Amino acid sequence: MASPSLTVDEQLAYLTKGCVDVVRPGELKTKLERGAPLTVKVGFDPTAPDLHLGHTVLLRKMKHFQDLGHRVVFLIGDFTGLIGDPTGRSKTRPPLTAEEIAGNADTYKSQVFKILDPAKTVVDFNSRWLQALGAEGLVKLAARYNVAQMLERRDFKQRYESGKPIAVHEFLYPLAQAYDSVFLKADVELGGTDQLFNLNVGRDIMPAYALEAQVVMTTPLLEGLDGVEKMSKSLGNYVGVTEPADEMFGKLMSVSDELMWRYDLLLTDYSVGEIDAIKARVAEGTVHPKQAKSDLARRIVADFHSAPDADRAAAAFEARFSRGELQVDDLPVLTIDIDEESVGLAKLLSLAGLASSASDATRKIQQGGARLNREKVSDARMRIEPTTNPVVLEVGRKAVRVVVRRAS
Repeated sequence: MASPSLTVDEQLAYLTKGCVDVVRPGELKTKLERGAPLTVKVGFDPTAPDLHLGHTVLLRKMKHFQDLGHRVVFLIGDFTGLIGDPTGRSKTRPPLTAEEIAGNADTYKSQVFKILDPAKTVVDFNSRWLQALGAEGLVKLAARYNVAQMLERRDFKQRYESGKPIAVHEFLYPLAQAYDSVFLKADVELGGTDQLFNLNVGRDIMPAYALEAQVVMTTPLLEGLDGVEKMSKSLGNYVGVTEPADEMFGKLMSVSDELMWRYDLLLTDYSVGEIDAIKARVAEGTVHPKQAKSDLARRIVADFHSAPDADRAAAAFEARFSRGELQVDDLPVLTIDIDEESVGLAKLLSLAGLASSASDATRKIQQGGARLNREKVSDARMRIEPTTNPVVLEVGRKAVRVVVRRAS
């Protein structure tokens, strides 16, 4: 953890670590030199109830500002969520209902404090001032920006040039987000790289309200476990922040040695110097890459669970995957009813939640990633008959016991 006693240059290095865009570093340094706590704003539209490690890249950057004594505002976009963020969209995003927003917001708050310090975090809702703005205020806000500026945005420009419709209310989204910065008198706004346009709109209009322009900082979109695509629940390459410690640890151990360093940079509080020192020890052979990866996995699991949980997950992983041990009696038991005399192994793996579909299970079996009663299986057409004794199914790091019953 960084200390407020760091020099301004050291603070600047800590705060900009892992960032893609900083608009502008000189302005951030000037703000830091004043010695007063900065107001750091980050907006989250509660569009989905569950967070994964990709979301925490931004949360961790918020924590870095907290480490140095700054005021962090976790802003829930309950008003802007009703508009729908057009970022990255080739068509108008369906707006959320007020009920969906409220439910997702409650879930968000319970998850973000796994990283953020609740005592140092201001949680606010932008409906508080945007609803009060009224029609007259909204018209005055819209007068601060023009259509040509809006069409500089890549997704708007592409949709305009291809003849796809752009709803007028979508222009209101970046303006409403910008007004959040005005109301909060933000010194810094953080967001993902896909939010750069929206963040800069706030920077652009603040001087019109006699406010110093905010510094804009973006964090990268984190690659998923495959090291290729952005971490996404729909792609299955994610690590959820509420996943059990064992599952989280096992998933992190599956990343490549190259991706490990990026996770060190974006998912921990290590400084760049500390990461370089670990890299050097791995390069000279005094630390094995697997040990470095295990240390990373322990650190991340400890953040979301506890240090003892991380130690237990590491020990269980070592026992199972290095020594081939599996505590079968500790596995959950599922009961699956079938309508036939037997069920195909691929279908059973899917029903047990070890594969997303029967075809996905078939691929995993053919690739040698599935086991039945601790033995590797290669025949996806194998059929399992009903039995009162549970069978042990394994796919990768996941394992369950399954009782197959004939439906009555």
